[in-house]
Amino acid sequence: MPNRISASFKDHKVFAGYITVGDGDSVAIAKALIQGGVNMLELGVPFSDPVADGPVIQRAAQRALENHTTLFDVLEVAKKIRADSSIPLVLFGYFNPFLHADPAAWLPQAKSSGIDGILVVDLPYEEGKNFYRTCLAHDILPIPVITPVTSTSRLKIITRYAKGFLYYANHKGTTGVRSGLPADFSEKIAAIQSATHLPILAGFGISGHKDAQEILKHADGFVVGSFFMKALEDGASLKELTQIARGFLEERI
Repeated sequence: MPNRISASFKDHKVFAGYITVGDGDSVAIAKALIQGGVNMLELGVPFSDPVADGPVIQRAAQRALENHTTLFDVLEVAKKIRADSSIPLVLFGYFNPFLHADPAAWLPQAKSSGIDGILVVDLPYEEGKNFYRTCLAHDILPIPVITPVTSTSRLKIITRYAKGFLYYANHKGTTGVRSGLPADFSEKIAAIQSATHLPILAGFGISGHKDAQEILKHADGFVVGSFFMKALEDGASLKELTQIARGFLEERI
């Protein structure tokens, strides 16, 4: 059976949504986003020191940890989402929780729960070769992050192990709601495309329909995270969250 991530890019552009699992009813939140047009989900594993994340997701992670959310809880959420949906599911997080839980113990469960890929923000290829090989052995694709300062030589190294897609962080710094894309966005995407055959999803700072549509002129999809988590933090209902998601699209991608 083909990996869902690879298959998803053959049919359409991708609208990925991120949620911090354990901050609220994650299964209901996921379903609300899917109803709003999200066709890939990143499931955030809460961690106490999320160095790539801004204040919104930091607070969400803290609330999830106060709810005693573990990696295995995230996998249970994935299993419940998978029971009703065939969209790709990607684990998003930091290496400490993944290593602490013992990959040999949880990767088989991740696969059986419906996980298709994994994005480890703070694990470079040189330090993670064995872990990434183990992920691939369970048909869970390692997704790397590319930044605006990633050099051409570094990009060549990264693309040797990357599978599924590349995650391009639009802005330097941490995640968070911003206004507009960098002036050199299209140039950066073109440079990455010249070095890889993999699809590119752009994330970090996407805050509305205009940003999303501009990204889709150049990349293969976009990721929205902080915008959704901030709406939930501010008290948005599930129905309102679905409408917020739909607002990123003129029509279903």
